[in-house]
This record gives sequence, structure tokens and C-alpha cells, in this order.
Amino acid sequence: MSDGLMIEVANLTKRYAGHTAVSGISFSVERGEIVGLLGSNGAGKSTTMRILSCYMPATSGTVRVAGLDVFKEADEVRRRIGYMPENNPLHPEMRVREYLKFRARLKGLGWRRSRERVDVVLEQCGLTDVSRKIIGHLSKGYRQRVGLADALVHEPELIILDEPTIGLDPLQIRSVRQLIKEMSRNQTVLISTHILPEVEMTCNRVVILYEGKVLAADTPDNLRRLMGNGSLVVAEIAAPRIELQSCWEQHGEIDHFDISVTEGDYYRCALTPSNGTDLRPLIYSLVRERGWGLRELTLKQHSLEDIYVQLIRPRGEEEN
Repeated sequence: MSDGLMIEVANLTKRYAGHTAVSGISFSVERGEIVGLLGSNGAGKSTTMRILSCYMPATSGTVRVAGLDVFKEADEVRRRIGYMPENNPLHPEMRVREYLKFRARLKGLGWRRSRERVDVVLEQCGLTDVSRKIIGHLSKGYRQRVGLADALVHEPELIILDEPTIGLDPLQIRSVRQLIKEMSRNQTVLISTHILPEVEMTCNRVVILYEGKVLAADTPDNLRRLMGNGSLVVAEIAAPRIELQSCWEQHGEIDHFDISVTEGDYYRCALTPSNGTDLRPLIYSLVRERGWGLRELTLKQHSLEDIYVQLIRPRGEEEN
């Protein structure tokens, strides 16, 4: 394994009774990256993270963290990892500082070093003012911060976060997102999420999982460039949906389209060109010919949501 890689997953498979949660996936993460594992519920994200964190054995394949085999050198791998599961198992009856010192000692830090590290992570995670409060009395946002501090307290090389912002309000999400970015100065971060904007705002690269398989692994910018030719055109048109679908299907200049309901009698049409041309003149001409209403015609870059929808559609998803 390359010295620059923190994670290397090769042909990883995990089967339960009658179900394959992860099917032969491969990807790598370089040191210092923030990488998002993106996928809907059941895509295999949590299973992959549990295997990486030595909480679960694989059926087959190889996984290395910092050059160590997670199956043969699990104890040493655990020392290199800070893991925050989706349902963070905190001790609600303990006070914040007390809990973090307890966790630091469990992770092998001595008495003096554990006290030093707890002071550092309390400040790093914005917990100094609530350090003497009982965890069960804290808000969801502060409990997430305690979970992050727990993951950081033993100075791991790799931080693994499973749905770190789920259930948080927008201000709390922004705060946790900034904290994750700060972590990457000294650690590699792997985040599991099904929230598309979270990946765009936080991650350097994205690994997209669907039904236990890797569909894509690249930077958001590279994925946008690989997705068709040219930029997306968004048009809001007042017309019967069936007529819109028929119209877009008849024109070879349109490689892909998505139609969704918006306000009033209008539909939002997201159209991708097949040859890199600007579709706006064509769409405007078609709308005028048919006497449809038009209130938006915009050229824009593909979002991560557009990429995700197009990647999974050929595998069985139909347009709504």
C-alpha cells in the first residue's frame, strides 16, 4: 500500500443471511482528505464503516488502515481510528469532562496525558462552557460535539463519522461542518451521509454507493465533468407533463432529462445536452411554438444531486 493512503479497500464483500450488504467494493482514501460515503439508506455505508472500524468482520476482501490489515491487526488499527457511530452511545448520567477522561483512559492514555487531551478536545469542540454539565441534559447538537470529542481524544490518524449531522438544526449542522473541516488539518476524515449538500459543502472527494456497490469515486468537480457534455439547463414550463416528456424524448440534442413538480401549473425540467451545446435557444423555440408558459430558463452546473440521480437511474429507477 502507498504511504500516501490512509484507507485501502479492495473487493470488500459482506453477506448476512440471505442478503448482501456490500458487494465487492473497492476505493481508497489519501491522508489528509475528507471523503464522503454517499448513498441512500441500505446502500452499505454503515456496514462499510463498521468493517473499517473493526466492529464487524467481512465475508471476503481486504481492508487496510494506515498500512495495517483490519482483520489481522485489529487492535493496532483501533488505536489509529476515532469512530463516531450514527447512534452515539454516550453515558447520559456522566458529566462531559468526566466522560471524556473515562474514554481517554479506556483508549490507553495515561492519567496526565488524558487530562491534557480532554482539555484540548473540550476547547476544540466548543464544550468548555458545558464541561461540568450532565450529558443527558445537553441538546442534540452538544451531544454530537461530545461524540466528536470522544472520537478525537486519543489523537487518532483517521476519524470515521457515521451520519454526523443527522437530527441537527441548520445552525448546529454548520457548526459541526466547520469542526469537521478543522479536523482535516491533522487527521483524515471519512463521513457517511445520505445528505447530498453535506458532501458538497464538506468533502474533497465522494464515494457513491448504491445497493452495496460503488457507482463512482471522484471529486464533485470531476463527477460534474464526466456527467454528459456541457451544462445543465433548467426550465420551468407550464404544460402537461406527458407533452413535456414526449417533446424532450423526440429531440436528439437532449441526452437526459428530469421532470419534477414545482409551484402552480409549472414543471421543473432539468435537461442535459448530448453534444455539449447550449439548449436554451432550442427550448425557447419549442416553448413558443407550443404556446407554453415559461418563467425560468437557466444554464447551470450539475449538482451532486443531479449526478446521483443520473448514476442510479440506469440501475432501475424510473422518473417520477
